[in-house]
Formats: sequence, structure tokens, C-alpha cells
Amino acid sequence: MADFEHVFDTPPEGAAADWTISQNWRAYTEVEHDTWDTLYARQMDILPGRASEAFLKGLGALDLNTGGIPDFALMNPKLKALTGWTVVCVPGLVPDEVFFDHLANRRFPSGQFIRKPDQLDYLQEPDIFHDVFGHVPMLTDPGFADYMQAYGKGGQRAQGLGMLKNLARLYWYTVEFGLIEEAGTLRIYGAGIVSSATETVFALEDPSPNRIAFDLERIMRTDYRIDDFQQVYFVIPSIEALNDATYEDFGPIYDRLKGQSTIPVDAIQPYDRVLTRGTQAYAQKGGRFAA
Repeated sequence: MADFEHVFDTPPEGAAADWTISQNWRAYTEVEHDTWDTLYARQMDILPGRASEAFLKGLGALDLNTGGIPDFALMNPKLKALTGWTVVCVPGLVPDEVFFDHLANRRFPSGQFIRKPDQLDYLQEPDIFHDVFGHVPMLTDPGFADYMQAYGKGGQRAQGLGMLKNLARLYWYTVEFGLIEEAGTLRIYGAGIVSSATETVFALEDPSPNRIAFDLERIMRTDYRIDDFQQVYFVIPSIEALNDATYEDFGPIYDRLKGQSTIPVDAIQPYDRVLTRGTQAYAQKGGRFAA
């Protein structure tokens, strides 16, 4: 949903005015439940030691491994008790204003369908595994839950100012593909990483991408790709620091950005602070990850 390319212009048949649909949990097949279990087990083989504490704690709090696709009727009361959020089903990618309205009201829109067994490694449109396993555990963290609601409210304003593309980059490089400094190392919290077996390893251990300390305006100028592994990841020092950096009036920032060029995904700027995985110290080593 972060690339803001949508399938429908109006709610399809069976959807409510806010684009929500029933999860219809009883209609999932045994194959679909088995696909969830396969994906879940595969990720849990590699996420410990790589995923952030907040993500792993949230995963445990929601108990998403009870066998098959989670039933929202059972999951939502746990989530709402923690941070006031709920998850709603939508029929696919939804219009920007619908997406932002849900977030602004602490509702996370999730796809209803799950990928086919032969699509375990890549799926262009977010499915229920990406949306629920990838996104929802972080919504159990009060600070991140507040960030997501603020993002929804900010999206409503960005639309009116014609700055949606810049704000979408913030979502991409935090909510979808963010890294965090934790326990003296880099760990993952972005849903696009934690829900992908290959990118989980690539994001932390491959020598090719740049890993750069969080810089709000830098992120809003940086292009991204949806058809390949990321060539740049931005690293927050903590969720609290992310909130501190983004809880401000974006109006003056948007004014400055209007006259600036887009930064390519693989570019390093003179002011960038490039981080290593194994230390909180910054390393500038040819603009690349210092092993």
C-alpha cells in the first residue's frame, strides 16, 4: 500500500463505503491455512537475532501461530487492548484518502487473500501474510502505534498540498523497509523485510545496499523501487527518536522540498552517515557497508 498504486476507483461489489469487507475466516481452505503456517515457520527460523525487540514482542502478544490464518475476531481484541488499533479487511489496494482515513482512526487495512503456495518468495500486491505478520506486531508498540496514526493524519494534509509522493517515501523507508539500532547492532522492523525470507537476510548481511542514519528530508527526496531488493535502508536509533523527528509541522519541509531534485536509490550524499550492522559507530567506507 505504500506505493499508492491502486486497483479500484470505487468500492467493489460487497464492500462497504469505507472499502472494508468481511474477513470470512471460515472460507479459507486447508491449503491457505497451510501456506500461512509455512510462511510463519520459515520466518521464525531466521528472525530471532535479526528482528527488532518490538516486533518479536508484538508477535508473541498477538499469538499469530495458533494454526493457520489468524481470525481477526480473535486477534483484534488483543490488539485493541494494547494500543487501540484494529485490523480491517479490504479488497485490495485502496485509494489514498481511504488508506489515510483508516490509519488516522487506528484501523489498519489488510488484504483478505493469501498468496498461492508457488508464490512464497514474491508477490507484488500485499496479501494477508505481509499485512498481518509484517505490519500488525509493530502496532502493539505504543510509540509505533502513535506514529502510524500520525502518518495517516499527515497523509490527509499531504494530499491537499500535492506532496503525497514525498510522504509516501517516508512510509516506504520506515514502515515498509526500516532498520533500527538495537542492542549494539542493526535490526529490522519494516514489514516488507520481516515478511520476506530473502530480504530479511539481505537487509542486514548483504554488502551491496547502503544503510544510512535516519534523515527526514533526505528520505523524502529519495526514490525507491518496488521490483527489487532495496539499495538503501534508513536506520532509526529508536522508535521514540522516529516520533521526535516526525512530530513537527511538515509545511516548511514541503516548501523546501519543492525546489529540490530526487536522490537516486543507490546514491550517497556528502552528509550521509553510513552505519554498520555490528556497531553503533558510523562508518564511511567508499559509501558502502563496512563489514
